[in-house]
Amino acid sequence: QVQLVESGGGLVQAGGSLRLSCAASGRAFSSYGMGWFRQAPGKEREFVARISRSGSIKYYADSVKGRFTISRDNAKNTLYLRMNSLKPEDTGVYYCATRVDSTYEYWGQGTQVTVSS
Repeated sequence: QVQLVESGGGLVQAGGSLRLSCAASGRAFSSYGMGWFRQAPGKEREFVARISRSGSIKYYADSVKGRFTISRDNAKNTLYLRMNSLKPEDTGVYYCATRVDSTYEYWGQGTQVTVSS
């Protein structure tokens, strides 16, 4: 089992930046691919980005491509999401999750990101 705890959310003005962290404990962090998702009020949870176990392969949703960067530090058991040029539509609760064979199994509790216009 893996426990995931997100942090780094907050209130930021449009155009600003935030860096989210996802600290993992339990089974070996490096054995999992990882992903970030977000959920805006009244909307379904949506994919944001994912990263392979080694960190060499990354995918992004079109809506964040060029603005967000996913990364990981396996020595620190931590996943990151650097978010630049934030827009009000980026507002939501951001979740990290483990990924194995296209299945996201373990999820964190989420961290709130609010972007004001």
